[in-house]
Amino acid sequence: MRRHVIIGRFGSGDRISIPTASGETVTRLEFVTAARRFDHGIGDALDDLTKLGVFPTEIGLDLLLLAAHVHAADTRISRTSESQDNWTREIRLVVPVSDVTRWTSATTVLVRLLNFLTGDLWTIDFRARPRKFESAVQQRPAEPNTSPFDDLALFSGGLDSLIGAIDGLEQGRTPLFISHAGEGATSDSQNTVFKGLQKHYSGRPFGRLRIWMNFPDGLVRNVAVERTTRGRSFLFFATGVFAGTGLNRAFVLRVPENGLIALNVPLDPLRLGALSTRTTHPFYIARWNEFLNALGISGRIENPYWDKTKGEMIANCANRTLLSRLIASTLSCASPTKARWLGHGIQHCGFCLPCLIRRAAIRSGLGASDPTTYTLSNLAAKVLDTHQAEGQQVRSFQYAIERLRQKPQLASLLIHKPGPLSDETPARQVALADVYSRGIGEIAALLASVRSEPK
Repeated sequence: MRRHVIIGRFGSGDRISIPTASGETVTRLEFVTAARRFDHGIGDALDDLTKLGVFPTEIGLDLLLLAAHVHAADTRISRTSESQDNWTREIRLVVPVSDVTRWTSATTVLVRLLNFLTGDLWTIDFRARPRKFESAVQQRPAEPNTSPFDDLALFSGGLDSLIGAIDGLEQGRTPLFISHAGEGATSDSQNTVFKGLQKHYSGRPFGRLRIWMNFPDGLVRNVAVERTTRGRSFLFFATGVFAGTGLNRAFVLRVPENGLIALNVPLDPLRLGALSTRTTHPFYIARWNEFLNALGISGRIENPYWDKTKGEMIANCANRTLLSRLIASTLSCASPTKARWLGHGIQHCGFCLPCLIRRAAIRSGLGASDPTTYTLSNLAAKVLDTHQAEGQQVRSFQYAIERLRQKPQLASLLIHKPGPLSDETPARQVALADVYSRGIGEIAALLASVRSEPK
């Protein structure tokens, strides 16, 4: 195990000395090119927002720079080689910001937020930006705000984000959608779905910010990259808030995610901890809102579908005709490129956890045949091997289904396993238990005739 420190730098003129502890492995993360332009997609994001009439604040830029540190550390420091238990890393960040006092006051909640999200041990230090970068964002013009946007929403190219986009547009909102341009399959899905929305709602002035943020392999010397990306939602949320600070008003960043996957209750005892992602968990969102309050940012993050299953989201979508037309272009699969090993193109595998939830939801909510192409097209065609990928998630769901069938009252206890629900009222906790039970019910209907066993 090694402790790592990522130190953000603002170009060759940034020569401040940063003390490091004995045993820390140091990586310098350069943010400014020779042309004094922000790198890693940040300069492009600033330019794109300016064209849309959106002018983020210095604190907003600080937040995106912090997210870049987090994203670099999370994706370029291997859990296998750099931790004692093959999971928990010790990571320190040194982030240049515009207001050290303001950021330091928010450190405690920030560290709590990150530790919960990724399962690592984070230490965050802040230092002042170099003098020539004390003011780094374009100032808002003196004339009244010309931005048309009255809403912000994450837009991943997935089914839930499509439903969120349709519902918002049908309600008359003018959203600015926030996307991260990751690997090719996700980017293709985002583009196809967004173009479909543009075609249907032609003449409406909604827009999209896509941030392209990737770091080279080998950024951290002699360390392999990390593929689990548990911290990815920090970048997504931070990009949305970054844009929100440029709206010159209080804002809500909407995170469309069905309640079953947001809770992400472990399906079996082996899933507790490292395998239980927390990217939209209620505790995580609550800590973000506490964090924004500590920074003095007039914004909130909300999941409008926290009490809905994915099937219910489909059934209640404000334009089911449009949804049916675009649904096949959305991407839910955890590993859409693995079909290449079988000679196929990029497509849904049909048997990973998000694919199973998708299949069950479309079966429950659309009331029609599923237009999605799955590598494993018929789950019931053969006995699935639980020692192979095609049967592992099915068996885990079957375990959870049977557990809840025998003792339905367990739902009110199981929802607490992924993380604390101390921010939720008793009534909301009852609603969370109920959405968990209904979500498992959707999966049970899908798997009623599916057989799995070890071979």
